[in-house]
Amino acid sequence: MRPLRILAVDDEPPALDDLSYLLRGDHRVGRVLAADSSAAALRLLEAEPVDAVFCDIRMPGLDGLDLVRVLGRFAHPPAVVFVTAYEDFAVDAFALKACDYLLKPVGGERLAEAVRRVAALLDAPAEPRGEAREERPAERRAPGPGPERIPVDLGGVTRFVSRDDVAYVEAQGDYVRLHTAGRAPLVRVPLAVLAERWEPHGFLRIHRSFLVSLRHVEELRSDAGHWTVRVAGTELPVSRRHTRQLRDVLVRWAPAPGPDTV
Repeated sequence: MRPLRILAVDDEPPALDDLSYLLRGDHRVGRVLAADSSAAALRLLEAEPVDAVFCDIRMPGLDGLDLVRVLGRFAHPPAVVFVTAYEDFAVDAFALKACDYLLKPVGGERLAEAVRRVAALLDAPAEPRGEAREERPAERRAPGPGPERIPVDLGGVTRFVSRDDVAYVEAQGDYVRLHTAGRAPLVRVPLAVLAERWEPHGFLRIHRSFLVSLRHVEELRSDAGHWTVRVAGTELPVSRRHTRQLRDVLVRWAPAPGPDTV
């Protein structure tokens, strides 16, 4: 793969210098541009497209989130890595399909992992689009988005959990706990928001406190009029208002009988 072209954006000169220095030290990076504001970043991008933008979030004027929303309207938007001192924006970052989310101060190993993710994203085979033509470097992009990945902070390290790995989601105040095999991280997002976003992808609200992945449902049971569902080995309550919908949806999700079915 050719060397990456990266734009670093931060309104604090020491932080911008450190980020640019670390990026230049990565063997996969060929050119690093630097901007001290979102406006300056957009001016640079008009003259020279890049493969990825590593940007701060809290900046005066147009902040990092706003900048990425503008980039999303580009014909060929660059990959985005947020570099911030704040954990509170992780949900917004994941909604904007950020490639990674780094917490300051950023170490060399963690930054190298972010660069690796950018390189992997850009190196993915592109979908064929009609007549073959030579592709300019700035036009090389990954195929359409796969399953959403949710950024979670685990001991100061931001990890990403794939939506497809989540068996069920449990509401805990303003947070939700994502139950996957082996761990159940907390994410700051209301259950109602996640339910609306994930319903088209095989998730269903079964209770005011639970959202389940239909592919992980093992059993639906009734005991004296009280319904429960077993998901990934855990029994969860089903509220009366959601019972009929769950039963109907599970019937539609059931595999069609094979030729040997009696």
